[in-house]
Amino acid sequence: MESNHLGKGPFQNKRLFSLGLCAVLCLGTFVLADWQPAEGPLMTRWGKQVSPDNVHREYPRPQMVRKDWLNLNGLWEYAIKPKAQGQPEEFDGQILVPFPVESALSGVMKPVGEQNRLWYRRTFEIPQKWASKRTLLHFGAVDWDTTVWVNGKQVGTHRGGYDPFTFDVTDALKDAGSNEIVLSVWDPTNAGYQPRGKQVSKPRGIWYTAVTGIWQTVWLEPVPRTYIGSVRITPDLDARKFMIGVSFPYPPGAAHVFELDVAVTLKDGDTIVARSKADSGGNGMRWATVVVKNPRLWSPDDPFLYGMEIRVSKDSELIDAVGSYAAMRKISLEKDESGINRLFLNGKPLFQFGPLDQGWWPDGLYAAPSDEALRYDIEVLKKLGCNMLRKHVKIEPDRLYYWCDKLGLLVWQDMPSGDKYIRGNQPDIQRTPESAAQFETELQAMITTFYNHPSIVMWVPYNEGWGQWDTPRIVDLIKQLDPTRLVNNTSGWTDRGVGDVHDIHRYPGPAAPPVEENRAAVLGEFGGLGLPVPGHTWQAEKNWGYRSYETREALTEAYVNLIHNLRSLIGDGLSAGVYTQTTDVEIEVNGLMTYDRAMIKMDAEKAAAANKRLYLPPPIVKTIVPTSQKQPQSWRYTTSKPGDGWRQENFDDSAWQTGKGGFGTKGTPGAVVRTEWKSSDIWLRRTFELKTKDLSLPQLSIHHDEDAEVYINSQLVAELKRYTSSYVRVTLDEKAQRTLKVGSNCIAIHCRQTTGGQYIDAGLVEVIEQSDK
Repeated sequence: MESNHLGKGPFQNKRLFSLGLCAVLCLGTFVLADWQPAEGPLMTRWGKQVSPDNVHREYPRPQMVRKDWLNLNGLWEYAIKPKAQGQPEEFDGQILVPFPVESALSGVMKPVGEQNRLWYRRTFEIPQKWASKRTLLHFGAVDWDTTVWVNGKQVGTHRGGYDPFTFDVTDALKDAGSNEIVLSVWDPTNAGYQPRGKQVSKPRGIWYTAVTGIWQTVWLEPVPRTYIGSVRITPDLDARKFMIGVSFPYPPGAAHVFELDVAVTLKDGDTIVARSKADSGGNGMRWATVVVKNPRLWSPDDPFLYGMEIRVSKDSELIDAVGSYAAMRKISLEKDESGINRLFLNGKPLFQFGPLDQGWWPDGLYAAPSDEALRYDIEVLKKLGCNMLRKHVKIEPDRLYYWCDKLGLLVWQDMPSGDKYIRGNQPDIQRTPESAAQFETELQAMITTFYNHPSIVMWVPYNEGWGQWDTPRIVDLIKQLDPTRLVNNTSGWTDRGVGDVHDIHRYPGPAAPPVEENRAAVLGEFGGLGLPVPGHTWQAEKNWGYRSYETREALTEAYVNLIHNLRSLIGDGLSAGVYTQTTDVEIEVNGLMTYDRAMIKMDAEKAAAANKRLYLPPPIVKTIVPTSQKQPQSWRYTTSKPGDGWRQENFDDSAWQTGKGGFGTKGTPGAVVRTEWKSSDIWLRRTFELKTKDLSLPQLSIHHDEDAEVYINSQLVAELKRYTSSYVRVTLDEKAQRTLKVGSNCIAIHCRQTTGGQYIDAGLVEVIEQSDK
């Protein structure tokens, strides 16, 4: 019997939810020994264990479990043929489903392209005990345009690369013997308007290998004529209850929804916590209110899941039953004690931190090599002290979100991007009617499909202006579809002033958007610190990160300093940070782990210790020397090279000009220009008073474009390369702190410009941990 991989707790009723039948029914058409993976650039340890008889055996829908099912993963036939050609008579060979045809684990590793069509074929037999049932054919996800035939009869079509779809194939099945499934899949990748994420036909940089065809589990399921079609679970912490909606499709002969008795049982292990029966309904739905007087709340620290059973009867006879789970939690936007908008979980402010999670695998591309591999990523992030991940322009199989639910990791879920791009100063794109309709269809499918997962706390429809269209209306649409979660109108530089958060990206950063009255400030991407690890890269050389390091020790030190600076921004009002990224991906080497997940690239204990400090009460930030970001500050400056003593405290700068900060050219990202500076170099000076040198944690607050040298009392305290696109914090080390003195102090800066925009402004703050007060 297939083992129950759904874990303990909500799924301990093995009589009802055992997953029997699968193991004896999921043999492929081909001789298993004939299959081998293709030779790819890199393989994970899980990929090395994959075979046709063990590939993704887990039940694929963990929040609506039935006891009988037939797993169709395994060896299929495949063919790549010109798009206009009909079904081929001869197929090209074998493919291991559910791995994309371009992946090594498919055994094929060939491109398809927009001019071709990918075909699949396999046979199966229906168990005799299903004879009185209807048979549903489920696809977890197929990228992108799919047509399905069973025994030569077309049973359905689907467009969408990320959402599951189902066809009732009962009327196409034979009374006995072998049945045949044939699929046709066309995917234009980056030649089309459809949501596609980071797939491109010619991978480079931050753009990855195309994915075509089946990439999630394919399975069959027997159901009665009247059956549960879907379950909608809404926790209401304020009212101490769950609202449970149960939908019923209407195939021929199905009972009317109001003829049915729908009973919901909530459990803590084997203990019944609450029972309820549906008392309202309409439009094919029945609703039950399940009251829990003293609910145990779900959080990253205590990801408690209630087990749930839903039983449907007619005239006291059981018709259908499914197993599920639910969690009591509330995500909200509220003001903290200081009046700053924060992200709240269960009525308390919680800083959310974790990585940008691309969800790519070197051997399976979009498809993880196994369920254990999916779980491993989440376990590593928990080990590193993360409480969140941002699922980046990709939607995962249900099993990924199950592990986030079970292990306790919050999820910001991106909508996969597609269509045209805009820059930060451009208006939203104009979509064709076809593109607009497809985007909304897939957006709604994402929200509907994954609505029940407690780990998902925020929807992100757009990233960095890609495909960004009709933003205020789309935010309103998401709120209508799901009023229980937060909405990030866009992650990146194309904010439209709507939604629940203002999200910026800064590499390497960190930085924070200004505090607003109605939205929280979040850092949607930062970091990207790179380290190629020989033997664990997609290619031997020419890999890249936003900032590159040569040793594990150097990477660890840079990461800890980055997180240290991130914490100082929390006191100003920052509510979340997203570090780029979970793993290396193809030629990107800025992951916390290598692409093959063989190594955590930095010292895990040191990284975890730094990350966990983010959840302490936010520090207090005291301004010592204000920047010109909000109010202009006066500086002495010159654009002609001064004498060698220009950084000395007693230097005579009376011949220099006086100007208001900041200095630069308009249009430079993040700049607040009050004095124009267009030459290659600028030197600045100003004085400030200190009443005490006993400062908790002094930091520079600086926006530099490009290289800058900062001196305090003639001593170099910071040498900053490249540029920033916003104000960032730089902690002064002990040597730099010793330059400060009671009384008059002098800060002097040299900034050099070579190309593009230019800007310089700086100040000084003290970061005070509340435990130090």
